[in-house]
Amino acid sequence: MTQKQWTAVDRYITDMLVPPDPALDAALAASAAAGLPPIAVAPNQGKLLHLLALTRGARNILEIGTLGGYSTIWLARALPTGGRLITLEAEKKHARVARTNIIRAGLADVVEVRLGKALDSLPKLAAEHCGPFDLIFIDADKANIPAYFTWALELSRRGSLIIVDNVVRKGAVIDAASRDPSIQGVRRFNELLAAEPRVSATTIQTVGSKGYDGLTIVLVTGKPAKQPCSRAARAVRTPPEKRRTAKRPRSGNAIQ
Repeated sequence: MTQKQWTAVDRYITDMLVPPDPALDAALAASAAAGLPPIAVAPNQGKLLHLLALTRGARNILEIGTLGGYSTIWLARALPTGGRLITLEAEKKHARVARTNIIRAGLADVVEVRLGKALDSLPKLAAEHCGPFDLIFIDADKANIPAYFTWALELSRRGSLIIVDNVVRKGAVIDAASRDPSIQGVRRFNELLAAEPRVSATTIQTVGSKGYDGLTIVLVTGKPAKQPCSRAARAVRTPPEKRRTAKRPRSGNAIQ
């Protein structure tokens, strides 16, 4: 098996099950044009996030790591009427591109992009009582995954899903002697996960157009609920004149 074959199979799956979507395609094109790193989830992975959010019936979603907003759009389109998504991004350039992509997708009234380091933003979310979140997607710097996971638990409730991307690191996760902060971050996360009695979890290795990696899916099985934050506290930081009603594509294999 080679990267060429993995990419070809991903393309086949995408062609069969993930129809072209103008907003998603434009988000990828705009991100590339702006020079953002090409590390967004693959289309079939985005569809997986979308299906998980639909299956969970998520109404309140938190994303840690926005990049250009590609995965944000997938997740936000799974929300029901009245649902909300908050996404955290540390880089101004990434946040600017993401906001434009989100507006283009018609999701400005659904998604809030918060600029700043996640470890600064997460305590503020807790202070604003913005939990519990039904689904939390962690796709940010790997060295800080243990801290992100700890906050995700704080902001979750029984039945919440926590999804963590890029946790196999081309197999390097098994190297206990690695000096790579990303590898050590993932390993510490796994240790926390294994010792945490309030969750049930598994990790799946993946191959595809993004190479060899994996993701962890965590179900929170024991957590006291917190009150959701007020609409005012979660108001979208997008100029009112640029806001539009969220667009809902057709059913079937298209995004719902």
